[in-house]
Amino acid sequence: MSIRGKACIVGAYEHPTRKAEDKSTAQLHAEVALGALRDAGLTRADVDGYFCAGDAPGMGPLSMADYIGLTRLSHYDSTDVGGCSYLAHVAHAAEAIAMGKCKVALITLAGRPRSEGVATGTAPRPGDPRQPDVQFEYPFGPAIANMYAMCAQRHMYEYGTTSEQLAWIKVAASHHAQHNEHAMLRKVVTVEDVVNSPLVADPLHRLDCCVISDGGGALVVTSPEIARSLKRPLVGIRGAGEAIKHVDGGRIDLTYTGARYAGARAFEMAGVKPADIKYASIYDSFTITVLMQLEDLGFCEKGQGGKFVSDGNLISGVGKLPFNTDGGGLCNNHPANRGGITKVIEAVRQLRGEAHPAVQVKNCDLALAHGTGGSLGTRHGSATLVLERL
Repeated sequence: MSIRGKACIVGAYEHPTRKAEDKSTAQLHAEVALGALRDAGLTRADVDGYFCAGDAPGMGPLSMADYIGLTRLSHYDSTDVGGCSYLAHVAHAAEAIAMGKCKVALITLAGRPRSEGVATGTAPRPGDPRQPDVQFEYPFGPAIANMYAMCAQRHMYEYGTTSEQLAWIKVAASHHAQHNEHAMLRKVVTVEDVVNSPLVADPLHRLDCCVISDGGGALVVTSPEIARSLKRPLVGIRGAGEAIKHVDGGRIDLTYTGARYAGARAFEMAGVKPADIKYASIYDSFTITVLMQLEDLGFCEKGQGGKFVSDGNLISGVGKLPFNTDGGGLCNNHPANRGGITKVIEAVRQLRGEAHPAVQVKNCDLALAHGTGGSLGTRHGSATLVLERL
């Protein structure tokens, strides 16, 4: 079933805090929920569909619906595929609306990894011993940073990608973050700054890594009829795609991501091609994450990502494909260590013409948001949205 034209995003809100020592995770969920509803011109009483993932405390939607005060729910979804969960939720909400299961869907994310002292991806995660992969992989000490570094090493070996080329992604993000008053890293950096920053996991440096932040975000998705009744710019969901990529019984190819399939499905549903996209929100846990997804989404040929991002091609007003104009996870915000929802939020801002004037893309009528969840080095989910200004 195609969801093209079946739903609109009418509310979007990003929590302004980056360190929430005085707030619980549940409180952050509630605050972003109310922020997105206010943005849409709706109230809790209007919500009949609720979506959350593994960052939600307690029993997920059961606990959070009670805490937030959602009393009219006829549909809920707790799909958890890591950082891309919230892009999948947008698509699932559109499907539910198209099927008549709900009319106003609320999606929330929140977390406190910075306040809780979570390591920056350098410590092995023990995992649940019941997971089928843990007994085979945990003895080797996999950590998020070294899993992504392994992908970067492979890309460099296969295609000649350089650390300097990866650094251009951070440079572009920093050029955008300087205009965001809430961004954690607002200083504009150079290629030299990135490659001279401390090595975390060869070949990734500290500035190749995303920030660790508290906070969260929320989205409201409704039927087109309700959307047209609200006094907000209309953002339509034109296409969506999902995919899972895993180790394939040991035959894993580290040179591509699940975006190869999720993106193709989203573009097919939307009836557009990569060249039509005016703005792209790309998941940026590390610089290599961005480079590989740009290739797999079709913005450049496989192996040409390094050349594509060089010389500022991702900088708004300068390059071919403006990306992450809020500063992204690399500089602005990576709440709960899950950056998917912020990608949709900034895409909505761009389509509404509400991004910062210094980074607003001219005539932005078609945008893409893409997320990953899990680890590119082992197994991960991918979700892609093509959004349009109506």
